[in-house]
Amino acid sequence: MTTGDKPTGDQAATLDSMMTKLNEILTEKVNAELEIYYIPWTDYLANYNLTLASMDGSVDLVGTASDWLDAWPNAKNGAFLELSEEMLQTYAPQTWASVPAEHWDLCKYDGEIYLIPEDNYAQWTNHGLAYRLDWAKEAGLEDGVHSWEDMTEYFRYVKEAYPDIIPWDSDGTAYGTLAGGWITSHSNFVSIDGLSSNAMWGGTKDDLYTVYSPYMTDTDSLVEFAKLMKEWDEIGVWRTDVLNNTSSTNRDDYRVGLVAAEQHHTQTWTDLVIHTASNKIYETDEDADTGFFYFGEETGNVVALSITHGAMAVSAGSENPERALMVYDLIRNDPDCYHLMCYGEQGVSWDVDENGMRIQPEGYNPDTQNINGMTNYWWGRNDDLEIKDATFNWDAIDALYAEYDEIKIEYPYGQFVANVDNIQSYISNLSEVYTNYMKQIAYGKYEGTAEDIVAQFQDAMKQAGVDTVTEELQKQFDELYK
Repeated sequence: MTTGDKPTGDQAATLDSMMTKLNEILTEKVNAELEIYYIPWTDYLANYNLTLASMDGSVDLVGTASDWLDAWPNAKNGAFLELSEEMLQTYAPQTWASVPAEHWDLCKYDGEIYLIPEDNYAQWTNHGLAYRLDWAKEAGLEDGVHSWEDMTEYFRYVKEAYPDIIPWDSDGTAYGTLAGGWITSHSNFVSIDGLSSNAMWGGTKDDLYTVYSPYMTDTDSLVEFAKLMKEWDEIGVWRTDVLNNTSSTNRDDYRVGLVAAEQHHTQTWTDLVIHTASNKIYETDEDADTGFFYFGEETGNVVALSITHGAMAVSAGSENPERALMVYDLIRNDPDCYHLMCYGEQGVSWDVDENGMRIQPEGYNPDTQNINGMTNYWWGRNDDLEIKDATFNWDAIDALYAEYDEIKIEYPYGQFVANVDNIQSYISNLSEVYTNYMKQIAYGKYEGTAEDIVAQFQDAMKQAGVDTVTEELQKQFDELYK
């Protein structure tokens, strides 16, 4: 079971052909076949949880995640099977041997293993702003953008030098990412994943297990953020009606040189920086280049992605859990199975060049032959079996990844399963308050002074019960970590 819309038409034909070859191998090796059960993106979390709760044997292997797919609540509620060490050693021996003991510990709830982590795959989903590095150099930023002040200087230059361009044609939904990015860049805050989409609670790198909300304590910093966002609004970084702009095509516009920045995570930047047919800026301008300013760069505040951000579980309703583990062990560790599942059929969806790099075969159609976009296999990718994409700018990517590895900390709250029964109503109300105020603050669309709007925001948060939630989370932290 995976999240994503089921392929249709020519995509389905490509998928079916690949699955036929995969199932021939699985049948030969473990006498089993695999079928992908899709949970469409519309209302995906509700439908995902309902499918698991049915316990009707319709799914065996379950793609899950601790931070966005309710892995721990489902483990707690009995939707996942307990995976004993003996069971894993017997039916998924390659996986068992490759996952360190400390990683298995992070996959336990109440002392039992419920998840198999995706712990051997380099990916970074920390957010920031991709920008035109060539234009930044024109602006006098020879080393690129490395701070919010640099980004302000860059945006001001773009607006003056290219007046017909909207520097960042945001759709008005990035308010939380901007505010969280500012906090990451100006403190040692480490957020607790999964409590709310706006990362309102956490600890600090210096004091991980004292819970606080930076939106309530870092008042001066929040005022400075509000002032800077008002400045960006006055510069014209986004449309004047940004809060009503719900159909932005900013990323596509960036690819063709119509905007100067795109806000998303590192993995998106790795796609924007490469010279492919979709990134036409490199075809029309030989000097074009793309840099990435990641949030937290000024303070070296980078937290590695949790190894259970993508994980595999076995449904407690599975009629053949041992066989399911045998299939998973092959998909994760057998080169032929892995490459089929991740890349598709060699010669159809991918091939290799003389340097052993992955390329697209002649006649390849990305709309109908991109298997990676059909299998949605995010639950056990394995760098030992990955074949590097020949189109990627590996010099730039490896340099940034090395920088991250130098300063990162591991996600510290991987085993924290918040009991929100008594505070969920507060969290919901606080999320609504946050949205109402942060939209105004993060896009500079507030009346009065920055001090006034921040004071109003904090007062509304206090009235909505932010202290109650903080106190309850601290109590649960104390029980788990001290």
